[in-house]
Amino acid sequence: MTHWIIAPVVLPALLAPFIVLAARYHIGIQRVFSVAGVVALIAIAAGLMWQASDGTITLYQLGDWAAPFGIVVVADRLSTMMVMLTSVLALFVLLYAIGSEWDNRGRHFHALFQFQLMGIMGAFLTGDLFNLFVFFEVLLIASYGLMIHAGGNARLRAGVQYVLFNLLGSTLFLFALGSIYAETGTLNMADLAQRVTLIDPEETVGIRLAAVLLLLVFAIKAAVLPLHFWLPSSYAEAPAPVAALFAIMTKVGAYAIIRVYTMVFSPDLEVTAGLHTTWLLPAALASLAIGMIGILAARHFDRLVAFAVIGSMGMVMVSISLFTPTSITAALYYTVHSTLAAAALFLIVDLVRSGRADLRLIAQPVVPGAVLTSALFFAAAIAMAGLPPLSGFLGKLLVLDAAFDSTSAVWIWAVVLISSLIAVVGFSRAGSVLFWKAKATPAPEDEAETAPAPATLSYVAVGGLLALLVAHTVFAGPATRYMTAVSDQLFNPGPYISTVLETPGKLNKPKEGY
Repeated sequence: MTHWIIAPVVLPALLAPFIVLAARYHIGIQRVFSVAGVVALIAIAAGLMWQASDGTITLYQLGDWAAPFGIVVVADRLSTMMVMLTSVLALFVLLYAIGSEWDNRGRHFHALFQFQLMGIMGAFLTGDLFNLFVFFEVLLIASYGLMIHAGGNARLRAGVQYVLFNLLGSTLFLFALGSIYAETGTLNMADLAQRVTLIDPEETVGIRLAAVLLLLVFAIKAAVLPLHFWLPSSYAEAPAPVAALFAIMTKVGAYAIIRVYTMVFSPDLEVTAGLHTTWLLPAALASLAIGMIGILAARHFDRLVAFAVIGSMGMVMVSISLFTPTSITAALYYTVHSTLAAAALFLIVDLVRSGRADLRLIAQPVVPGAVLTSALFFAAAIAMAGLPPLSGFLGKLLVLDAAFDSTSAVWIWAVVLISSLIAVVGFSRAGSVLFWKAKATPAPEDEAETAPAPATLSYVAVGGLLALLVAHTVFAGPATRYMTAVSDQLFNPGPYISTVLETPGKLNKPKEGY
């Protein structure tokens, strides 16, 4: 049993209190330790991802107590890939926060940032549904503190709305866990995968209700229509680095759906047959349509990007809802793309905000550094809208190809293609107003003198995210092959289950119970 698997959770968990207790009044020290911690996370995540790349599934038993009685952390291809994505995203977000000095506008930014990473990493690595709930709550607490960072009534109001919606999700999560435990006597995902198949087909009401409740909970986290209402205000009002980090938050919901509904409630399971296509696919198509229409209808730049996140999550969920190996591969490729593109757009929003009176999509004086900012926006908008040659276009092709044999192929193709056109029009309109028409609006001399250009480090952070998008495009072949391997492992959960349940520990599961 290797201890490196638990490091992505333990490292930020130790850094956060250290920053609070030893460096709370020294922003320079906080920055050094925070950046060093994230760089270490990237190195650890790279090692774990390399170890899992050949199909190896690694288990860590806390206290050496065997599953399903002990707490387990499991590293496979999917979890390590998501840990790596989170670590890389966190580095560029942190660099932007330092360059723009967002981290110095309120107290405890770096400590909360580390706690947030702890929750995200834990959610990706846990092998137990109850601990998934625990890490969701860690996410909620830390993200609320980050949302209201630097204060303001609008930010506080959006934060309260965000907390209320997520508390509703937490309540439903507890109901679902109670129902599952009452029906099966376990919450370990590997153990559940075996016990659910033994339930009498005539006594499936309780477990089917639990499966529906779990789907609702994860849909709230993923901002799937009609459970998306918390996202536009929350993401638009959050500080830019926080909103950029939140780009991975909705992916936690998508990850949970993939993990639970390929292992525990698999598509071929009679107990939950039809649940995915009956409910999830229509909601995903509606999310995609509403998100892209919101891009066209938005009157504020930050709201436009928030709706783009809803639309991109709709695209991810459309692919997930098909629940085939090909569709999961497409969903994973598009997940990486949309995370990087959304984060870059949120940071570009802040670059624009620094030189304007507000973010209304009306002609205003030229923002400082407009040439470079507009170029970054142009690239990020192309990526998010799904135009060639960037990875958004390739991701949509993968989704459309995965849907080709589906009975709903006509609807999926129609919504994807029409919504993409709407997104192109919406982003073109926003770019024209923000950068092209701004040249016709003279700036007052005093504003032109007082508005500083964004810091170089801020541009480096945004450029780094866009460079990753380019790499995701150039290396689309190897990336797709890796994600195909991830999908194959998900639809063959036998090795995962045997690794978790048959590893010796202080207490072993009796075989006759199955």
